[in-house]
Amino acid sequence: MSLSRRRMMYGLVGLAGMTRNITTLHAHHHHSPRLGKSALQASPAASAMDDKAPGITGQGKMKFKVLYTSDHLPPEAQKVLKDAHGGFAVDRRPGKEETYFALPGAGILQVSADFKTINMLDTPDEMRKINLHDTNIWYDKDGTPYLVFPANSEGKIFTTSLDGKLVHKLDAPTAADKFELEAVHDYFVKKENFAPTAVEYLNGMYYVTTGYCKLDYVLTVRVTPEQRFEAVWNDLAFGGKGEGIGQFGTGHGITKPPGMVRLDVADRPHSRFERFTPEGQYLSTLPMPPGSLPCDINYLDHQYSVVPALEGPDKTKGAPIYVLEHEKLVSTIMIKEDLGLPNFTHIHNAAIRKIGHKFYILALAWNPGDFAILEQA
Repeated sequence: MSLSRRRMMYGLVGLAGMTRNITTLHAHHHHSPRLGKSALQASPAASAMDDKAPGITGQGKMKFKVLYTSDHLPPEAQKVLKDAHGGFAVDRRPGKEETYFALPGAGILQVSADFKTINMLDTPDEMRKINLHDTNIWYDKDGTPYLVFPANSEGKIFTTSLDGKLVHKLDAPTAADKFELEAVHDYFVKKENFAPTAVEYLNGMYYVTTGYCKLDYVLTVRVTPEQRFEAVWNDLAFGGKGEGIGQFGTGHGITKPPGMVRLDVADRPHSRFERFTPEGQYLSTLPMPPGSLPCDINYLDHQYSVVPALEGPDKTKGAPIYVLEHEKLVSTIMIKEDLGLPNFTHIHNAAIRKIGHKFYILALAWNPGDFAILEQA
């Protein structure tokens, strides 16, 4: 019996406590979906423009200044930075805290825990030359860490060790791969385009968003790293392109919150995050400011997270990074407008760190690409 047929209700009782003022909406699901209170409305501090000194952005305690700009990158990375179209993964294990991301033409980079050094890893040519649209880090049962990268243009998923050594390459599904949903199976029978945008790992499975192609389902992969690393397509798929609850306009990023058995999918054109069980059952929605086009969400812990926006509600300004505290918007970071970094018109990814009592944000711009690390002011 397939995994998706053994559907289980996961006890996510903590979710209700995290999502406030939940409203029941009409949907085609047999259960009542839940819509979380919009982060935009959640905190007056988020909309109040505090007086800021020059070179400072944000509100309340979450104000930030520039710590490093792109000239902190190795020269080889600076040369190709304009093509940046990826994302960050932070190794949050105690004593680690390095951050990984990739640039087409440079390969995988490692930012040290204290941000002072950025090293280029020895990346296989087939990965170094192409765009790796996101980065994720995960750990197998014995604690062995892996990095996983979706190659959106090539339709492949690469898994490496933390030093960049290629462990596995997964090709696009074919007609030989079985999916429970006929629409998904037919898509690959017809040899339609496959463009993965992000990969998350949870309980022996990769969950793959495919928003850059007509498919736009979350696909799944069975991963068995124990003796010989294997990854094979699984029959479970969920979501699909559409306007309804539990569907995506463009399923862009996918994230498992720390300590939770849940998957948050960035539904970019609908300015929301759709949340699912590992079995693909819709749970709830976290709305973002209308028109913000959120690309992803990066959690520091149960309290803080950051959301990079591709545009933001005001299209005349650069894109924001939203800082959330307990899912309430508490600060809006405007790198282009407030910090004077002109390339941050669109923000593709961001990650939040904390060192001691101070917060930091890593930011990656797109079209043109740029890189910055911000420090709490």
